[in-house]
Amino acid sequence: MYARLLLAFMLLMLSGIGMAEDGFKLRDTSGKVQRLSDYKGKWVLVNYWATWCPPCLEEVPDLVNLHDQRHKRDLAVIGVAWEYKNPAEVAHFVDDMLMSYPIVLGDAEVAAQIGPNTVLPTTYFYNPQGQLVKVKRGLVTRAFIESVVSGK
Repeated sequence: MYARLLLAFMLLMLSGIGMAEDGFKLRDTSGKVQRLSDYKGKWVLVNYWATWCPPCLEEVPDLVNLHDQRHKRDLAVIGVAWEYKNPAEVAHFVDDMLMSYPIVLGDAEVAAQIGPNTVLPTTYFYNPQGQLVKVKRGLVTRAFIESVVSGK
């Protein structure tokens, strides 16, 4: 499965299909389009996760807290559900974990726009100018995120 996703990603990158001119363009589970360009002036974290992934479960409270406290000011979180059985499973998990940030259902098109996720969780960090500045494979904590955002 990963080989097919990697192949799809490489083909899309070579053809230029799937990449929005202003960064990514993803539809979340509520139907809203999430564009990187809509977040200019803010840090954006795109976090790949799965319902079965213990480190993903561990980082959700920090992501929720950061998003809730800072999304109107300087930081937004977008979650990408990966390796799920069906959208209802994701919705149930999001509700149980009180995930207040936008959630996108991951697929090859999403991976082509954001990047691969060979490890779960994986978090992509975009600076306020919309540039990808860091990719963190594995667990992220509030302290780690704040160190990246503050440049320390």
